Amino acid sequence: MGEMRTLDVLIAGQGAAAYAAALYSARYQLDTLMAAEQFGGETATGGLIENYPGALDVDGFDLMLRFKEQTDALEVPLVSSDLVHVRPEGDAFLCDLEDGSTVRALSVILAIGRERRKLYLPHEDEWVGKGVSYCSTCDAPLYRGKRVAVVGGGSAAVEGAVLIAKYAAQVYLIYRRESFTRPEPVLLRILEQTGNVARLTSTEVTALLGSDEEGLRGICISRPYEGRDSLDVDGLFIEIGADPRTQVARELELELNSATDEVHVNRLMQTNMPGIYAAGDLTDASGALKQTVTAAAQGAVAALSAYTYVSEHPSKLGASTGAAT
Repeated sequence: MGEMRTLDVLIAGQGAAAYAAALYSARYQLDTLMAAEQFGGETATGGLIENYPGALDVDGFDLMLRFKEQTDALEVPLVSSDLVHVRPEGDAFLCDLEDGSTVRALSVILAIGRERRKLYLPHEDEWVGKGVSYCSTCDAPLYRGKRVAVVGGGSAAVEGAVLIAKYAAQVYLIYRRESFTRPEPVLLRILEQTGNVARLTSTEVTALLGSDEEGLRGICISRPYEGRDSLDVDGLFIEIGADPRTQVARELELELNSATDEVHVNRLMQTNMPGIYAAGDLTDASGALKQTVTAAAQGAVAALSAYTYVSEHPSKLGASTGAAT
C-alpha cells in the first residue's frame, strides 16, 4: 500500500463554523477535507432566521445550503462520516472516521457543536421549526402576539421566557421542580416584573399536540393549570441545556472551561494543543451567544490560524500552500 497522503487541515463538522472554516481554508489554498455525517448543524434545524447579517429573513436550512454552495464551488471535498478519534503522530494527526477510514492531517479544526438536551417526546424532532425550538434568541420574534411555552428552570430558560414575553401575548414557563433556584437572582427579579409570564412549577410537558402538516398546536402537562391538563400554544421552547460534544477533545486532553465544559480557546481559536483548533458552539469563544454569525466568524479565524500554523512549518506541508485569493 502507498504512503497515506497528508492533508493540511481536516475540518470536523458541517455547520456554520465548519463551512466558514472550509471556505477560508480553500481560499488560503490549504489541502482541506470536511468530515461529518449531519448537514447544517443547529442552523439547519432552526427554522426562520431573521438576525443573520445581509439576509432579512431566511430559512436556516436554505442558509446552510448557501454555505455549502460556496465550498462546493471551491471543490472542497466532504466525507459524510463523523470524526471519532484524533491521535497525534509525529508532526501530524491521525484522524479516525466513523466509516472506518483514517485521514492524516497537519492540523485539525473541531467544529462539531453541541448536542441539545431533549424531552424525547413523540413529534419533538419532526416539529423542529414548526413550533418546536431550542433557541429563544433565534426564534422569539417569530411569535409576536402568540402563546408560547418555555421548558426549563435555569438561567437560559428564564432569560428566554423574558425575551419571548416582549413579543408573545402569553408565555408559560414550565419547570419540573417546585421552585426556580438555579437562575441568576437578577433574572428572577426581571421575571417577577414581567406580567405576561405564567410560572408553572412542579409541572412537566407530557405530550405534544398538533399535526405534521401544521406542526405544534398545543401541549399536555402533568399538573392541571386553571383546571386544564393541556395548553393551546403556538410554540414550545425547550431550554434545558445542551452539551458540547467533547469526546474527541477529552481524548486529546484539550483544556475545557471548568464552568461550561466547553473547549477553551483563545481569540485565535487555538486550543492548548498546537495544530488543534476549535470553533462554534463547541467552544467558550462567544460565551452564551451561540449564533450562526458568531460560529461562522470563529470558523474563519480558525482557518487563518491553521493556515499560519502550516505555513510556519514548511517541513510539514502536505500540499503546496499559497497565498489567499
